[in-house]
Parts: sequence; C-alpha cells; structure tokens
Amino acid sequence: MKYPNHFLDTNKTLYAFVFVIAIFSIIPLFSIIINSTTLNYSYIESSGLFEFFKNSLIILFWVIILTSFFGVFSAYLITFYNFPGVSFFRYALILSFAIPPYIFGYSLSAFFENYGIGYSFFTNFFKLDDANSFLPNLTPITNCILSLSFTLYGYIYLLSKTSFLNQSGNLVDLGKSLGFNSFKKFTNIIIPSARPAIFIGISLVSMETLADFGTVSYFGVSTFTTEIYNSWFIFDDLKTSNFLSLFLLIFVLIFFIIEKISRKNSKFHKLKNDSKNKRLQLNGFSALAAFLFCFSLFFISFIFPFSQMIFWSYKFPEYYKNLNLIRLNLNTFTLILFTSFFIIIFSFIVNFGNRALKSKFLNLISTLSISGYAIPGIIISVSIISFISLMSNLFDVNLKSIFIGTFYGLIIGYFFRFYSISYNSIKSDYLKINYSIDESAYLLGFNKFKTFSEIHWPIMKKNTFFIFVLISIEITKELPITLILRPFNFDTFSTKAYHFASQDLIEAASIPSMFLIFWASILILISFKSFFDDEK
Repeated sequence: MKYPNHFLDTNKTLYAFVFVIAIFSIIPLFSIIINSTTLNYSYIESSGLFEFFKNSLIILFWVIILTSFFGVFSAYLITFYNFPGVSFFRYALILSFAIPPYIFGYSLSAFFENYGIGYSFFTNFFKLDDANSFLPNLTPITNCILSLSFTLYGYIYLLSKTSFLNQSGNLVDLGKSLGFNSFKKFTNIIIPSARPAIFIGISLVSMETLADFGTVSYFGVSTFTTEIYNSWFIFDDLKTSNFLSLFLLIFVLIFFIIEKISRKNSKFHKLKNDSKNKRLQLNGFSALAAFLFCFSLFFISFIFPFSQMIFWSYKFPEYYKNLNLIRLNLNTFTLILFTSFFIIIFSFIVNFGNRALKSKFLNLISTLSISGYAIPGIIISVSIISFISLMSNLFDVNLKSIFIGTFYGLIIGYFFRFYSISYNSIKSDYLKINYSIDESAYLLGFNKFKTFSEIHWPIMKKNTFFIFVLISIEITKELPITLILRPFNFDTFSTKAYHFASQDLIEAASIPSMFLIFWASILILISFKSFFDDEK
C-alpha cells in the first residue's frame, strides 16, 4: 500500500527512537553476557557452587508446588462455586501482592522463634507453659519457602481465574453429560484448558523466586542471588557475578521451552453459542471447607503479617523518632511518578514504532528488551555500575557522578527492571486493534502522531492507568535496586525496613513495613476494577 510522502519523512525519526530505546533496554543483558566470558573458578570452588545451586532448586521446587496449589485451587473454588464469603475472597486474595516476601519473613521468624510471638500468644491466651515444645522450629530454607509461597501465589491465582472465566461453559456441560464428577471435570477438562495460563503464572513465580534477595539474605540461605551479591560487593568479582546471572537467565528460559514443547500443537477454541460457566451452590461441610481454605489463605498471606506490623508499631512507638515519614513518603512517590512516566512513554513509542514500521529487526530487539524482569535486581544494579564506568573511561567523561548513587541512576535501574510490565501490557492492547484502522486513517490524511493521539490513545488510555498502578506496586516493594543505586542518605520504606531487620531490630522495621504494605494495598484496591474487568 502506498502512503502519502509525509509518512516517509517521519519513518527514519521513529525508527531511530525505537532503535535507541530498545538497545538501551537490553544493556543489562549485554553487560551480563560480555562480562561472563571468564570465570573465577577458585571462588566458585571455595564458595561451594553445589550448595547454593541445591538451595535455589529446593526453594524453587517447593515454592512452585505450594503456589500452584494455593493459586489454582482458590481460583477454581471462587470461579465455579458459591459459598459464604466468595465475593469478598474474590478480591481479598490478591492483597497478597501487597506483602513483599522479606516482610512476610520478618513476621514468620518472629512468630516461630523461641519465646517469640507464638510462644507469648499460647502462653497468655491458652495458659500453656510449654508452648515451645509444640511450635515448629522452622529451618531457614523452610522460612524462605513459606515466605515466598504465601506472597507469590497471587500470580497463579489471577491468571488461573481469568482462564477459568474464559473457558467454554459447553465443555464443562459436556463433562457433566459424560458423567464426570467434580474432581474428574477439574483434572480432565478445566486444568488442561487453563494449562498455558497456569504455566505463565508458574514462570512469573519462578522468576520472582530466583531473583529474590531480601528473604534469602535475611534468613542467611546461600542461593544464586546471595552469591551474586557476595561475589561482587564482598569479593569484587564482577565476572563471576555476571556468570551466575547468565546461568539464572538460562534457567528461567528453560521453563518457557518446556511449556512450548509440552503444548506442541494443542489449541483451545471457544464454541459457537458458548454459555458462561454457572457457579454451583455449596452447602454444609463443603461450603465450610471452601470458606476455611480461602479464609486461611487470606489470613496467613495478608492479615498475619500486616496485623503483626501494626501491633509492633503500636507497642514500640519510640521507633517513630528515628523515622522521617514525610521524607520516606515523598521519596517513594517521587520515584513512582518519574519512573512510571518514562517507562510508559518509552513503551508507547516502541510499540507504536513496531506497529507502524513493521520491522522484523526492531521487533527482535524489542522482544529482547523485556528480559529485564527476569534479571535479579542486584545484577541490574551491577550492570548499570559496570556500563557507566565503561562509558566514563571510554569517552573520558565523569558519568559516574551523574548516574551512580544518584536519583537518575535509580530511575534507570527501575526502568530496566519494570519496563517489560508496561511494554507487554501496551503490546497486548495493540494486538486488539485491527491494523486496517491505521490504514484507513493514513488514507484520510492522518499522520502517525494524529493516528496515535486520536485513534490509539482513546482505546488504550484506560489500561494505561492500570499499568501505572502495577509499576507503582513493584517500585514500592523493590529492595535490591534501591538498596544499591540510591543516593546517599536516600531511603524508601523497603530500604528502611531492611536496614532495621539486618540489625535484628524487627520491631523498628515494623513501621516502614506497615506503611509499605498500606500504600501497596491502596494501589491494589484502586486497581481492583482492572484486575476483575473480565467478570463484567
């Protein structure tokens, strides 16, 4: 199709913008590959590669098992059955997103330690003198598994529930006509149809688990992320740090390859005159069991850590003196506004450029640019420091003072880490817009900017706010990037909580933790409408 000449004039400029943004976005990936060409084998041998490899796999395996059970089963109950509290739990179960795993870990550790909160609770309320004899003594790895599982199952819950809602009601009716009981319908029809969505959720959980630093660091468990941190910040060994990071990326990639092979040519279609799934009414013991499962999941994942932080904040008000809450709030929201603005703007430019230019090369590097979400925050920080140092030496310009230990460097770190959230969301919106609409606009004399502003933006602006909320939640909870790249004397709620907890001042960590959970919960409550828009 031949377009007016003024379109050709803007193509080069648009191409350049998309190319620069996409290349900039894959700096961490290139940095890891380039800096992992050699390896300090003596350090690997002394640090015990097998030990932290084994710990990482053990934690990952059990987190996948537990989050899959929590997420899929709760989504199944809420989607297909009516029982007391189902409308409440439908929303409440995603509040686990507001609890960072390391903060859950603080609560878990304090509750089960000898003469801890659990001991005081059973002693004061049940008059038991030997409470420590039956309270489990959790190992550090067990603490990590539970902390990650109860705070990450929301990924699988949301994706599974969305898939269940979109499943063909006729398929479920077919299972009934074949005489399938509830268990057989669940295992033979519902789960196979939702497998792609469930596996995407498992992949997200896996990436978050492998990238976790705050939880495993607090419990003193040696994993890939702690060894990456140690090799760089303690032993000053960047190459080993990058090699371990590359290994992590390859490990995550394996999940997607396995899913693609296992799915083969399977396809799932909606049938004509499809009916919606109707919820079955549960009564008696079944209704009670469903209620108790969902309530227990909600209580443990959200009420338990949040109430504990509130209790400590009330019991130890003296720690308020060591906090400048106005400054912490201002720091957090300033980061959210600036970072979200740049991420969303750049995501729109790249997605629109790929759509308008139809360049396979740009599409390829744009796809690579979303790898940041799979890279641990520690490595993104190391990559930025390495890259800025390299550029400073190469061009003999002092870029370190501008981007290392500054507000600008922190925004760049967040950009690398969370760019994929915005990029993928906007891309999915663009896939819903038929390209013939663009061609019609061009024939009517619309230039590219007018096509975007008057046609694309009105369609996508509603989802843009949802993207902003998702990025805000992630920034509020982010720890390693903030910890490493922040300016001197610059704190957020996450770094302040970690600082106190690392000094074994858990009670002092409760106040910043409480505010962190509070703001993350508010953001999630604001986004409820977007989370559950598919149920209208």
